[in-house]
Amino acid sequence: MEGIALFIVALSMIMLVPGPDMILLLQTGARHGRAKAFATALGLAGARGCHVALAALGLAALFKVSPWTFEAVRIIGAAYLLWLGVKMFKPGAMDPSASQGADARHISWQTAVVQGLLTNLLNPKALLFCSVLLPQFVNPAAGPVTAQFAELGAILLVVGLSFDSVYAMAGGWIGRWMARSATAQRVQQWLFGSLLIGFAVRLAFIQQA
Repeated sequence: MEGIALFIVALSMIMLVPGPDMILLLQTGARHGRAKAFATALGLAGARGCHVALAALGLAALFKVSPWTFEAVRIIGAAYLLWLGVKMFKPGAMDPSASQGADARHISWQTAVVQGLLTNLLNPKALLFCSVLLPQFVNPAAGPVTAQFAELGAILLVVGLSFDSVYAMAGGWIGRWMARSATAQRVQQWLFGSLLIGFAVRLAFIQQA
């Protein structure tokens, strides 16, 4: 039980660190409302579930054996974040009122989910994070390793979704605040766009440990 509590604390500390997932949730909530931000959170949860499963299968070791696979995922992930960041600079990208009516920038639930899924799934560091952190809390003497891995994975999903829900609600609040200020819309547009591009650049230059 003590190990589980420590695991939750470790996850909570990590979830508080700003990253592309957090920025995407805030941007989606501000631009398209809390409902779409929650859909993005579901996509992020799906990606984390995939990373837990891949880590349990030992596929993270593939990055070590075949470094080109890490490089491929890293480049694709960086390009995707860059694309999301550049989109933020388009006129009206952070204007909540622009998402009403027949505006083409109004994303669907499916698009919101896919954006969350791809943002996390195409981050090779997320898979490596799961493959490094989870085994530290697995004790072979405490029972079946598979069951312990599943329990830790479930906790990771719950903790992650809890934090993501808070960020989604915060994004919705930001959107309502921005609707009253054109200046705030421009500031948030440049801030969110610059952060996503910054994360893309950082991902493009990271090296596999």
